[in-house]
Amino acid sequence: MNRRDFLAATAVAATSSLATSEDKPMIPVVDTHQHLWNLDELKLAWVDPKAPEAKILAHNFTPKEYAEATKGLNVVKAVYMEVDVVPEQQQKEADYVIELCKGGKTPTCAAVVSGRPNTDGFEKYAKQFKGHKYVKGIRQVLHVKDTPAGYCLDDKFVKGIQLLGELGLSFDMCVRPAELPDFAKLADKCPGTRFILDHCGNGDLKHTPAQRDQWKKDMTEIAKRKNLVGKVSGFIASAKERGKWTLDDLAPIVNHTLDSFGPDRVMFGGDWPVVLLGAEKYGDWLTALRTIVRDRKDEDQKKLFHDNAVKFYGL
Repeated sequence: MNRRDFLAATAVAATSSLATSEDKPMIPVVDTHQHLWNLDELKLAWVDPKAPEAKILAHNFTPKEYAEATKGLNVVKAVYMEVDVVPEQQQKEADYVIELCKGGKTPTCAAVVSGRPNTDGFEKYAKQFKGHKYVKGIRQVLHVKDTPAGYCLDDKFVKGIQLLGELGLSFDMCVRPAELPDFAKLADKCPGTRFILDHCGNGDLKHTPAQRDQWKKDMTEIAKRKNLVGKVSGFIASAKERGKWTLDDLAPIVNHTLDSFGPDRVMFGGDWPVVLLGAEKYGDWLTALRTIVRDRKDEDQKKLFHDNAVKFYGL
């Protein structure tokens, strides 16, 4: 099915909160990867105003815009995901999202905040979130060019991740595909810490067949770690051109992730607004995923879109 046929066939599903294209009740969605930012308040060094993607990302994305983007899609809860602010603004970002969760006026009800596990002040910073009602975990984006190979296996970094387990906090892995074996080792070194592998291990739509085969092998292996769950999110941003993808492009990455982790260890993530680098709107990604998994058991679909996230984050 090409993208035009897909959009035509699923137009009803993308705009109605009551039914899918098969007239089944639409499964409620917990979005475990919601980004929000106000560039007047936070500095995102990775958003380069001169880069081509700035036309899409160099804007404010607030709860108001999120509500508009998800209208009619039955997104009932959202877990905020840190946006890689400059380190000196990590506390400011955390304070902002905590207040947002406390307000109870938006779907945002929990958060994964920014942190640098190998820094001297990390222990004090992380301890404030022990038993926190809203902050569920920490993430450091590690798939950027300036992250040295093997960074996640540095002794100080490993100790920081082990601390998270002691505090009852999770760690989101946002990694380069070639380093999946290193992160499998990290999970082994930190058996008391719960991990989330973001974006299907960053399976890339531009991978060569050989690279895809290696990704599949590494995903199968890392998924054997029972202290790790997979997040079906984000990878659509790797499309060669925005909106130029088909279900046949997406399905192999989705299905291998689901099959590797199993129905009890996968969660949906919208990755809005970064998802807009690959999809023209949030609903295109969500509806594509709903279409890809529609032949799986209803129970397993509900786990993917809702139940596993509620259980994992204690929502």
